[in-house]
Amino acid sequence: MFATCVDDVRTTVACRLLIVSDILLYREGVARALEQAGGFVVAGTRDGRVAALAPGALASGEPYDVVLLDVSRPDALALAATLRAHAPGVPVVGFGVGGGESEALACIEAGLVGFVGREATIEELAATVRRAVAGEVRCSPRLVARLCERVATLSHAHPPANDAPLTQREGQVAELIAQGLSNKEIALALGIGPATVKNHVHNILEKLHVARRGAIGVRL
Repeated sequence: MFATCVDDVRTTVACRLLIVSDILLYREGVARALEQAGGFVVAGTRDGRVAALAPGALASGEPYDVVLLDVSRPDALALAATLRAHAPGVPVVGFGVGGGESEALACIEAGLVGFVGREATIEELAATVRRAVAGEVRCSPRLVARLCERVATLSHAHPPANDAPLTQREGQVAELIAQGLSNKEIALALGIGPATVKNHVHNILEKLHVARRGAIGVRL
């Protein structure tokens, strides 16, 4: 059961959190601060680098209601998409997001249901988590306008009917990208050269009609 809290309305059920970040200090600091804020129980913390290599581990262990993801880590949005695939129905909230609109749109495209910037306070993060659990997302009017433009653009986009499917190798590369691996790590895993991986990534982006690596996991 989720702990819903919007503004000053609180329930007696604590919201169980999983915190994912590469930096131990961030994980411990955010965990302690949110527990002190009240209404939250940290069910676990994970190193984002380990989670990217073994995302299934995030879906095991003690159950949790919300994942807090450090979005400042490389390929964090790809990890968010992979996490949603392994733990469907669990909302993902990002922290450490850059201040630009493009970063906010990228978070939304990756499936985050809430996010706060690098200058946000613990109180703002707690409020964002509570709103996300309640099914609400707080956006600026300008960002809402950009989202409307994006939806309108997508609704008028008609990819060619004869799009070529991913080859077996491209599918392998795409799966590893969705797990957050870099081109160098993919090359080592598949025994191919980095330049070959780069070519595969270019073909995958074209075939899936996406512009960012972080969106590949969403389209698989």
